[in-house]
Amino acid sequence: MQVHVQPLGERFDVAPGDNLLNALTDRQIPISYSCLSGRCGTCRCRVISGDVQEAAGVEYRHRDEVTADAQAEHAPHARYVLACQSTIRSDCEIELPEVDEIVVHPAKILKATVLAVESLTDDIKRLVLKPARPLRFSPGQYATLQFTPAHIRPYSMAGLDADDTLEFHIRRVPGGAVSGYVAEQLKVGDAVRVSGPLGTSYLRTRHDGPMLCVAGGTGLAPVLSIVRGALARGMTNPIEIYVGARSPADVYGLAWLHELASRHDGIRLHVVTTTDAPAAPGTPKQTDRDFRRGYVTEALAADFAASDALAGWRAYLCGAPPMVDAATRLLRERGIPRAHLHADAFYAKEA
Repeated sequence: MQVHVQPLGERFDVAPGDNLLNALTDRQIPISYSCLSGRCGTCRCRVISGDVQEAAGVEYRHRDEVTADAQAEHAPHARYVLACQSTIRSDCEIELPEVDEIVVHPAKILKATVLAVESLTDDIKRLVLKPARPLRFSPGQYATLQFTPAHIRPYSMAGLDADDTLEFHIRRVPGGAVSGYVAEQLKVGDAVRVSGPLGTSYLRTRHDGPMLCVAGGTGLAPVLSIVRGALARGMTNPIEIYVGARSPADVYGLAWLHELASRHDGIRLHVVTTTDAPAAPGTPKQTDRDFRRGYVTEALAADFAASDALAGWRAYLCGAPPMVDAATRLLRERGIPRAHLHADAFYAKEA
């Protein structure tokens, strides 16, 4: 069987039942993807012809956008699938959305050693690993960490691939087996297997317009990587950073953000918390308490009120799915096309 990929004109052979996303990425065909579980919608593509079957019960949150896009393209009966949840059953022709800047890093599996497990808040740990050999990745990507055969999860890098270490920020999920293991059992000197890099919500270095970075909770990790990467590459784009948290006790990383801002006049920082609950005893204290109250999407709506306020911008959205989904809808209404919205939604697993 063959897959014909538009608009690239690529053709390649597959076996019946092959996963569509795997078939594409194995051949380095440029397609965006993120969660790999059928929930973020990033790997959506259009089936022009042939039998491509999407898994039953796929939770796809953007069917309204699919319908609107199909009508806009004068193709009301166009069929869209999520590549990560689809298998190839016959010769087929698919159409991929345009991806403007493709960076492909060879996937690696490497050993690393735990250098530090530190508290950032009462439920967030900073994990620092020393890899046995360098891992090449783009700012904003993530890797899968295997602590034991039973404790495996993906987490975003907070640093750069030029660093000697790999840094991750891990929030403890109630009932979470892996985050609980990191919080209670992982120790300095332990071995960790690192697989990656993964994800296409990475820094677009060719963009010379303004950048908007929105981080919810530990979504700050990939945002730090993206901003650090922009500065390391000498990018002078204006950068608006919005950090959302539940309360001041849940805010972390201000010293890192202020240090980055001290190196780039175009960086502006906005911290938004939904409540003003005081920090718990023993929680690492932040130096800045001039926070806004409400949801981060409310702050964005207030600061960019006009319908075209964000035309020409690129946005990087990292954090919990409700925040990412709400911010995506808002920013599209404010003038950012889907192709310039790079989202990494963190789907928590509790077992």
